[in-house]
Amino acid sequence: MPEDRPERLREHLFDLLLWLLLCVPVLLKSDPDDGGSWTLVAVGVAVLGGCVAVSRRWPLLALAVVVAASLPASLELFTPSYSLALIAFGYLAGRRQEHTRAALWLFGAVAAVGLLLTRLTHTSLGQWFTLLLALALAVVAPWLIGRYVRQYDRLVRSGWELADRMEREQAAVADRERLRERSRIAGDMHDSLGHDLALIAIRAGALEVSPELGPDQQRAAGELRRAAADATARLRDIIGVLREEDPTAPTTSPPGETVEELAARARASGLAVTVDATPVPTLPGMSGLALHRVVQEGLTNAAKHAPGAPVTVSVTPDPANVRVRVVNGPGPDGGGPGGRDASGGTGLVGLDERVRLAGGRLAHRATEDGGFLLEAVLPRRPPAPLPAAPTSARELDRARREVRRGLVRAVWIPLALLAALGLLMAGVALWTQARSYLEPEDYARMRIGMSPAQLAEVSDDLPEHPLDKPPRGVPPEPPGMHECRYYRATMLAAIPVYRLCFVDGHLAAKAEVP
Repeated sequence: MPEDRPERLREHLFDLLLWLLLCVPVLLKSDPDDGGSWTLVAVGVAVLGGCVAVSRRWPLLALAVVVAASLPASLELFTPSYSLALIAFGYLAGRRQEHTRAALWLFGAVAAVGLLLTRLTHTSLGQWFTLLLALALAVVAPWLIGRYVRQYDRLVRSGWELADRMEREQAAVADRERLRERSRIAGDMHDSLGHDLALIAIRAGALEVSPELGPDQQRAAGELRRAAADATARLRDIIGVLREEDPTAPTTSPPGETVEELAARARASGLAVTVDATPVPTLPGMSGLALHRVVQEGLTNAAKHAPGAPVTVSVTPDPANVRVRVVNGPGPDGGGPGGRDASGGTGLVGLDERVRLAGGRLAHRATEDGGFLLEAVLPRRPPAPLPAAPTSARELDRARREVRRGLVRAVWIPLALLAALGLLMAGVALWTQARSYLEPEDYARMRIGMSPAQLAEVSDDLPEHPLDKPPRGVPPEPPGMHECRYYRATMLAAIPVYRLCFVDGHLAAKAEVP
């Protein structure tokens, strides 16, 4: 895509500069003036170019190739031509590699191959320890620093993502509050105005057929009834517009009237309402609001769809729940609400959501005699709140902890590797010294001219592994000697040493040399 071109251009420019920088030691240290050849220079430059090219997709492969190019030049791994490349590709491997297991396998393989080459070439273990030290300082330590930088970048990205998410969440909260207010207004209009308009229509209908009024008054009552019905229809349209984006949002509490007062007001408007339970139990919180709304919705539906039919409100409490039932008989035309309510279907939907939020359940159906039943079961205690979901701040804190752990690993793992390497080198040094240590008593019993058999009788534990070479600064060996061996005279110091020289297998000279 066009917007990705500048990013790709920067990546290519960075790779080019990195390749040129890594080629400088190869040009300076592998040319013929330093014992190399122009062929080695060309091969090194080409190898580094290929490693830079694949380092973005396969960073460990680039690191492995550089290690393979360094080992033939020196078993100690640290070479003037490729040392900078080892550090650079070690860092890039930690920076770009997602998982760490493959890198750990690579480090272990390098150590194992170095040990194998040391044994095959019959060199001392000191070179292998030098390889381990170079591996720890030139490869593992930059790799750990790269891992830390990767974790830090992840923390920075998490912070920006958190800020963006918080901004979106604030906008979403504002939208929810706006929709909640719209729904509250719609709920109040439906629960209060809709109910009152239904009662006005019932009273006007009763006045319209009253024989005590004259024709003009009956005609005015009829117009009032039709106006109330039209107002109810317009109210239903307004409620639909207010609720079209969030039909199930909770509304505010009803006016502070009890169920008995609500039934008495409906009875004064002409509904034949009977309340079985008196007094109706008071429920806390959402359960009390839902109880009031269930009774109000049942009376409103009865007044709308079955005017003149008897309505029974029964409330049955038990230790855990309260069951409320609103049952009305068939209307004058023999039909009940048939599942619809006075608000065109939205009242029962919103009521079902209110009851569910209170922890109860709502049911409605037609009765066998053509009436309608509205029933709800509400808990006496409000439901427990849902557990809080993980937040963006918690995710950011987790990212911070990961970065701290990455920093600890970047600092302490190299120190631990160096400490372990030092202990291993000390143990091997003590073991090597023990194998080349000659007891002073055995040295004193040795005489010039002794044969190998006589030497074996004098020293039952003649060391099998003398020193690889004479220490620095020892006096020259006596002339005419075929073989001279050097043994340690002490366990804790490199000097003095015992020198035993042989001619045709017999001891020809011995000396303690500083």
